Amino acid sequence: MALEALELLSEHGSFGGTQRFYQHVAVGKIGLPMRFALYLPPVLVQETVERAHKVPLLIYLAGLTCTEETATMKAGAQRVAAELGLALLFPDTSPRHTGIEGENRDWDFGTAASFYLDATQDPWAKHWRMESYLIKELIPGVVDRFGLDAARLAIMGHSMGGHGALTLALRHPGMFRSVSALAPICAPTHCPWGRKAFTGYLGANEANWLAHDASALMAAQTAAPFPDGILIDQGLADRFLVEQLHPERFEAACAKVGQALTLRRHQGYDHGYYFISTFIEDHLRHHAAMVQR
Repeated sequence: MALEALELLSEHGSFGGTQRFYQHVAVGKIGLPMRFALYLPPVLVQETVERAHKVPLLIYLAGLTCTEETATMKAGAQRVAAELGLALLFPDTSPRHTGIEGENRDWDFGTAASFYLDATQDPWAKHWRMESYLIKELIPGVVDRFGLDAARLAIMGHSMGGHGALTLALRHPGMFRSVSALAPICAPTHCPWGRKAFTGYLGANEANWLAHDASALMAAQTAAPFPDGILIDQGLADRFLVEQLHPERFEAACAKVGQALTLRRHQGYDHGYYFISTFIEDHLRHHAAMVQR
């Protein structure tokens, strides 16, 4: 699948590889220009166009108030990705410049933040199609354009992006070899952020929300979808932990279906990028081990 009107915005050497920022026209799903960041490890930079082997791709989904630049610049993932030979894809978190009132009020946690789903309610349904965009357009387009390995995809995310990583991995079985999350929104149907966003995007019928709730999706599994394990890190000084994140609900759902889960709780760590940069290496190594199996 080709990425329409792909434009390289900037390129930066990083740990022997290259960090690039792109824009393209998301014709198929969102209908607007979209930006993403892509880290290509040294093995890709050094090889010719006719590559001897393909490289695995790890998708990182960022949280509320973020863009494709946030984790790229703050998480510190490139050093380890270079060592492990992982390509990293950082999509933007939401459509931009739609003309819809309130589209950029991320910190209100309203319907401006995408939650990585396809909206069904007006006025959001026309452009807020992040799930279809990622699964059907951006990820396959990046894999095809840069010669990456479609059979070795992994996904992770933080906060709203952690919700996105968990739900997309569960909603599209077989697409991702591994999944992990940092301080994810684990049960959006039970937290104010999720309930507000889901009402705006999916309507008032709460039965329709469960298809985008990681804990409900996991509890509905008939067998462990990731038998080699899921990794989640959570800071205990996170001010959103009790009211918004609910990792204990996802933990209980995993126990119900026999899904191996490593849920690490860390004293003194909050919700921000000091926390993320502390544990990002563990997540990259987790995914590298999974995609090499």
